[in-house]
Amino acid sequence: LSCLRGAGTAGPGLYLISLPSHPMRPLVSAFCPAQTGEIVALKKVALRRLEDGIPNQALREIKALQEIEDNQHVVQLKAVFPHGAGFVLAFEFMLSDLAEVVRHAQRPLGQAQVKSYLQMLLKGVAFCHANNIVHRDLKPANLLISASGQLKIADFGLARVFSPDGSRLYTHQVATRAVGCILGELLNGSPLFPGENDIEQLCCVLRILGTPSPQVWPEITELPDYNKISFKEQAPVPLEEVLPDASPQALDLLGLFLLYPPRQRISASQALLHQYFFTAPLPAHPSELPIPQRPGGPTPKAHPGPPHVHDFHVDRPLEESLLNPELIRPFIPEG
Repeated sequence: LSCLRGAGTAGPGLYLISLPSHPMRPLVSAFCPAQTGEIVALKKVALRRLEDGIPNQALREIKALQEIEDNQHVVQLKAVFPHGAGFVLAFEFMLSDLAEVVRHAQRPLGQAQVKSYLQMLLKGVAFCHANNIVHRDLKPANLLISASGQLKIADFGLARVFSPDGSRLYTHQVATRAVGCILGELLNGSPLFPGENDIEQLCCVLRILGTPSPQVWPEITELPDYNKISFKEQAPVPLEEVLPDASPQALDLLGLFLLYPPRQRISASQALLHQYFFTAPLPAHPSELPIPQRPGGPTPKAHPGPPHVHDFHVDRPLEESLLNPELIRPFIPEG
């Protein structure tokens, strides 16, 4: 790291550095292929005892990101290199995360903004699942946001390869349930199941979704801890009562994410085709999303620019409701 210019820190274990352009330094070329002097985020992994080898969590993160090809909604691992008694992971630099954006928003996120964040998340999740990778730790703090508003999935330390044929109970439906929890938090402005520990969080889930039974979820009896703890019977609360300001389409999609039986849950690729994304208001463009700020920075402000024009309105000419009329003009018959 002696050839790198320090540029501050970005949270525990993360260091921001500038990679200076220098053709005579092959080490820089190795993890800065473009040699542009870009800012990256470093995650240092210390080895407490050399005989213990590399921690499994770090190996999983490296392996998962190496298995996944470059995708605009998954954070890019640029390089891994040794440093002292450990090693360093070099990631593309992202300005903030979704938890910070929600926490510092001056007002609740608009429907178009929620749709945009969810759509980007689902694209990243669908891409991971297409590569048989399940994240297992999806939460707003692990969804990084770039300066241009793009959302990318990060922190693959708990990632696993899953069975594409669904032969194991633990498959991609676990991740889509987490997506439902994130959607609920975006719609609610706070977590739907705000437990401080596993048991308390489970109680929050049962309070809203009701107590599961073998009639509703036949596979529940196959879970390893089934019958080790019992809860009183509770009926589910209608989601429209939990989130009275959410649209019917949002509530329908949320319900499909939060179903108890994993095999009945909607997949990420199926969710991207849900009517929720095709009813007004349509998902906002990333440039219309709040500008993320680093912790301790100024309060985020909305990007300046024209109002959202992607929605269809009866009183507006059709060509003004399209994202870019020129894209479809060649396909419109003349006359």
